[in-house]
Amino acid sequence: MMTLCSDVLKALRGKTLATAESCTGGGIGAAITAVSGASKVFVGGVISYTNEVKNQVLGVEQAVLDKFGAVSAPVAGAMASGVRNLLKSDVAVSVTGLAGPGGDDFGNPVGTVCIGYADRHQTLAKQYRFYGDRDDIRQQSIRAALELILEMLQ
Repeated sequence: MMTLCSDVLKALRGKTLATAESCTGGGIGAAITAVSGASKVFVGGVISYTNEVKNQVLGVEQAVLDKFGAVSAPVAGAMASGVRNLLKSDVAVSVTGLAGPGGDDFGNPVGTVCIGYADRHQTLAKQYRFYGDRDDIRQQSIRAALELILEMLQ
C-alpha cells in the first residue's frame, strides 16, 4: 500500500487531494498520510458515514440520495465533487459502499462499493464488487480508490 500511495503522491505533481469517505472511514486519508511528504498534497477529508453528512456537509442532493441510495455512482460522484469544492482541492476521491454485515434497501449486496473522482475538468464514478470480510472489502476499496486516482492522472 505504501508504494501505491507514493505513486499517487508523485502523480499528483503539485496538485492537491481531498477525500470523502464513508465505508472506508478515513482509510484513504490514513494510507496517504503514512507517506512522508503527504502534507504537500493532501489537504484533508470528510468521513461522511451518514446520509445527513453526505447531504449537509458535502452537498449531495437529498433527491439523489432518495432516488439512488447512498451506495450508488451518482452519490459517489456528488461526494467527490462536494469535497473538492468544500476543501478547495484540485482532485478529490470518494468512497461509499457496503462492507457488511448486510446489504441495503436498494438491493445492493455486501461488497458493493462506488468510488467517485472529481477534478476541475470532470466528475465520474465507478461501481465495484468486492469480496471477503468487512476489513477485506474496506482494504480493496482503499486500493481501488488510489488506483482510480492514478488512472485519471495518466
